[in-house]
Amino acid sequence: MSKTIKLKKGFDINLEGKAEQKIVNPEQPETFALKPTDFVGMDRPKIVVKQGDTVKAGSPLLFNKEFEDVNYCSPVSGEIVEIVRGPKRKLLEIRILADKTNEYVEFNKYTTADIKGLSKEDVEKQMKESGVWPNIVQRPYGIVANPADTPKAIFISAFDTHPLAADNNFIFKGQEKYFQAGVDALSKFTSGKIHVNIKGNGEVSPVFTQAQGVQVNKVTGKHPAGNVGVQIHHIDPVNKGEVVWTLSPFGVIQIGKLFLEGVYDASKTIALTGSEIKNPQYYTTISGARVNKLLADNLKSDHVRVISGNVLT
Repeated sequence: MSKTIKLKKGFDINLEGKAEQKIVNPEQPETFALKPTDFVGMDRPKIVVKQGDTVKAGSPLLFNKEFEDVNYCSPVSGEIVEIVRGPKRKLLEIRILADKTNEYVEFNKYTTADIKGLSKEDVEKQMKESGVWPNIVQRPYGIVANPADTPKAIFISAFDTHPLAADNNFIFKGQEKYFQAGVDALSKFTSGKIHVNIKGNGEVSPVFTQAQGVQVNKVTGKHPAGNVGVQIHHIDPVNKGEVVWTLSPFGVIQIGKLFLEGVYDASKTIALTGSEIKNPQYYTTISGARVNKLLADNLKSDHVRVISGNVLT
């Protein structure tokens, strides 16, 4: 049974530079990077490639020593041109010179009916090998989910109330089949509910409202109403000895694409926003892309700070 949560406290910060609902397909950069800091709880990375290696999109680049069978994969195909380390040889990033056309590692493809018939072990194996498993964050502690744990529930926040956040209804338009496939795959890991939490006031995309096998909850209120931790607290709090898993809509859709298309697809639509941007709008890109081409001739001044993520982090 769905729930309606009304938050009385909170505050919406209105900043200048909200993205116009227009998607631009820019020229992609020459280099991409995979950084351990892009993943929660990544504290002991182990590299499995070396400089000069050729990789495909979906090829493993590293793993966390805590979960050695969970791969962190290349977002593009190309050549490993540099492995950047900091003090005490701490891994900072792996740089990839991208091919003009992406080549993908081929994973098993399934129909929607096939996904529903897969075992938990089959789903888990493909997710860990392909690079999509790190989309799952486990609470408490906010770490990449432990495959050995069984969550009592899975939470997906379908909206974001951070200042200048992208509109999920806009960027995920038309992704219904991939979102549903992702939900079907995730259902193998819990006997509890999969909660899809939507904004209670305003129009909501059918990507979220028409999903099957989930409990759709309405949440109204000011920021941080879109924060999944706040939603968990009001819908199904985590008690001692329990864990829950959380994902973004992008993560669910990426999992769905893996099973329906058989590829690790790191493409995404992002919002380039802020008061110093000449044309705040949406751009298609790939995870790990350099932002130099997005910012070229698009800044009002040279003295700016570029933030990846929300402005409050």
